[in-house]
Amino acid sequence: MKFAVLNPGGRDKDQIFPNGAGKPGDPGHPPVNYHAYAACMNGGFFRSETALPPTTEKVLILLRKRNLRKVLETIPVLRKRGIRVFVSCKESGSHQVADLLGDVARWQIFQEICTTAEGAIASTPELVPLYRAAGSLRVEFLPTPYPLNDPAWNFSQPLEKRRGLFVGTREFGVPSRNHLAAVALADEISRDLSCPLAVVNTEGRQGGMILKSFRKKNPLLFIIEAPLPYPDYLRVIALHRIVWQLDSSSVPGQVAGDALLCRMPCLGGNGAIDRIAFLEGTDKGRPELADCARDLLRNDADWEAASQSAQARAREQLSFPVIASRLQEM
Repeated sequence: MKFAVLNPGGRDKDQIFPNGAGKPGDPGHPPVNYHAYAACMNGGFFRSETALPPTTEKVLILLRKRNLRKVLETIPVLRKRGIRVFVSCKESGSHQVADLLGDVARWQIFQEICTTAEGAIASTPELVPLYRAAGSLRVEFLPTPYPLNDPAWNFSQPLEKRRGLFVGTREFGVPSRNHLAAVALADEISRDLSCPLAVVNTEGRQGGMILKSFRKKNPLLFIIEAPLPYPDYLRVIALHRIVWQLDSSSVPGQVAGDALLCRMPCLGGNGAIDRIAFLEGTDKGRPELADCARDLLRNDADWEAASQSAQARAREQLSFPVIASRLQEM
């Protein structure tokens, strides 16, 4: 194993991906988000530098609020072993990066990290100038990959089995998520077209109460209580015609990535994956997005065209082989 992702002090357990993406339901974290960088390289994901195999040649270290000093101490240790070290912010939405670096002490440590490491990997294009400003000599925008070439990760359902909208976001209290606005507009579309609407509740009683207030007027609104195993979650998504969101957080884009695995359109987000795969659903105002959603819910030909074009773009820019090739070149 030559490539590893290191998350010092993180919660996720050590995991090796000898078979790339593996199979849905395999033990451990699914091969998405930052684990996907490891999976596409048949590498590993670790919590401590001492767990790195001796064959490791390249490491991507994830930065969090509580591990910056540890990362700064770890980089020279790894470089003495002849390992090339790159860094990346683990939580890379705009609000998350502001929380991480909106403190002078953390910003100064971040600068030291960026000048000490060989380079940085930005999971969103917005982070590229930030790493450069902090002193990184080499910065690459590499979107988090998805195993789109692996038949085991094709969660597609025939169109005749699909109905309605699936709201991909959560977190009512994060302003840039626009989750409440997304639910409200989706609810309006659902009632207008008499089609199902599904929303996942991750916020317990409080989130449930907000969603139930919508369901009083819309019996077609289905509340799904989290958590669900990732494959089961994807199977639920695939029963719908579109994934809907209004997230303006400039995230890597897992909501859009989930839609890609389910072979369906995703509307309304501005994440990195959204802007690569779902061009038609990222540059419109809310009224236009709502009109687009109504069309995709009623017009089979437009739905097929949107799904196929998204898959084509994603395979060219987001698939495991494509991102693995770029990681090998770094």
